Amino acid sequence: MITLKIVLKKKLLSDGTYPVCLRITKERQCRHYKTPFSAKLSEWVEATGNFNKRNLNSVQYNRLLVKFKERAYQIITDLEIENPDYTIQEFDTRYRVTFNPVKNDVFAFFDEIIGEMTYAGRIGNAKSYKDAKTSIQIFHKIKKLNFREVNSAFLSKYDAFLRSRGGTDGGVGVKMRAIRALFNKAIARGVIKENLYPFKTYKISRLRGKGFKRALDYEEIIRIINLDLFDYPHLINTRNYFVFSFYTRGMNFADMMCLEWKDVEANVIYYTRAKTKGNFSIAIMPPVQKILDYYREHGYGNKYVLPLLFREDYTPTQLADRKHKMLGIYNIELKEVAKLCNITKNVSSYVARHSFANCLKQKGVATDVISESLGHQNLGVTQAYLKELDTDIVDKALEVLLQPSS
Repeated sequence: MITLKIVLKKKLLSDGTYPVCLRITKERQCRHYKTPFSAKLSEWVEATGNFNKRNLNSVQYNRLLVKFKERAYQIITDLEIENPDYTIQEFDTRYRVTFNPVKNDVFAFFDEIIGEMTYAGRIGNAKSYKDAKTSIQIFHKIKKLNFREVNSAFLSKYDAFLRSRGGTDGGVGVKMRAIRALFNKAIARGVIKENLYPFKTYKISRLRGKGFKRALDYEEIIRIINLDLFDYPHLINTRNYFVFSFYTRGMNFADMMCLEWKDVEANVIYYTRAKTKGNFSIAIMPPVQKILDYYREHGYGNKYVLPLLFREDYTPTQLADRKHKMLGIYNIELKEVAKLCNITKNVSSYVARHSFANCLKQKGVATDVISESLGHQNLGVTQAYLKELDTDIVDKALEVLLQPSS
């Protein structure tokens, strides 16, 4: 059984009054929750938990105290419906969440999560949350934002705001997914109730703005492999990284950057993909072996396979900054390589992964094998992935429009 009463807490304040608190007792455990009020002993009725007429604002204050009790009773009712064996700790969590304005503030919770992400070394995630928070602050223009205010209408207006500033489906989707993740964390931690979740109405799934996947065909890959770089020695590393990625099933830049020599055995590379945490063991093909041999001689001589990290003691923030810098250089130089190979497609770091999948499909490799090679969780993902890459069938179908009618 739980009891609830408004009491004076026997802790004398500097002005000679005592704080007025809501006292909750359950199974001999007590919790006190401050109200905005304090009172002198002479203006307080202990038996009823009310101000007497000696307090000039007694009527108004007593009405507000009733509201405090009503709110507490509502929480008790909700808890008893959900679980009759709830503890006082559960009441405490629910009460503090409901009436703690800091916890209910979206921006404060953003800061809490950003701090946790940064401390855990998840700098990329922290940046996504920080970018979303900054964007919402520009839109909202008020220092505080209650979770209750972020409803479907708010999200729709924020969506329109982002598009007015040149936002695409992809850009809007990134911000909305950060907000959705924040809500999921807030619900999981008991900061807010599930009924405040706004994404049952506002659907992120309609934001499909990832753009077209670009891939090279096998002949274009061979052109890059055989490119003579005698007059362009600054592009040797870039070409090596691209070929290495292609023949390691599209290993992405972050994983290549952090690949260590201890992950390379006689004929196999072992690594865990940072994005999905999937484990890979990849047979070392001759082009990859050639690149490994090259960097055993021309690398930095540290634990990393590729000469992208020249130190071994980067902090997570420094590592993220280094990745950003080197990836930028890599993408710029890839465009130089493509131009030298007379490739007109927009080549970037992720094109190696797309090209790997595309070339396997061109060679007639079964979709389930491609799926396993890419580390996809299910075949449907791979089918959608390949469908985005392959436009040849449609292009050939359209050629009938060029044929003269009989």
